Amino acid sequence: MRQHEIQFRVRYSETDAMGFLHHANYFSYFEVGRTELFRAQGGDYRAMEEGGLFLVVAKLDCRYRVPARFDDLLTLRTTITAASEAKLEHEYQLFREETLLCTGHSTLACVDRSGALQRMPAELLRMCGEST
Repeated sequence: MRQHEIQFRVRYSETDAMGFLHHANYFSYFEVGRTELFRAQGGDYRAMEEGGLFLVVAKLDCRYRVPARFDDLLTLRTTITAASEAKLEHEYQLFREETLLCTGHSTLACVDRSGALQRMPAELLRMCGEST
């Protein structure tokens, strides 16, 4: 599984003074999308972190197109676009019904507890559809 969808309803506390979903909250949605994709693949972030490996964001961007507002029901599509021993890349598409609100991309790196770069675990690469 390289793609997953999840729905969110924009909460009032996530909006700014103009009633729009605050720009920083899109990144929180992206994180939930990555986590739920990993869970749907059979992954367990907690167990991986307890084992001493962490996926950290090395790069993150968002291209805003149309704003979301309080109480909008949104669908986030998260797709793994690349996976290697060095990095894991995702693409995000956030919709309100058929309207594309934004697109985003992230690059994750694997590190140990001290922050030293590590190879992506073979099991993670298999879940992402990559052979090791």
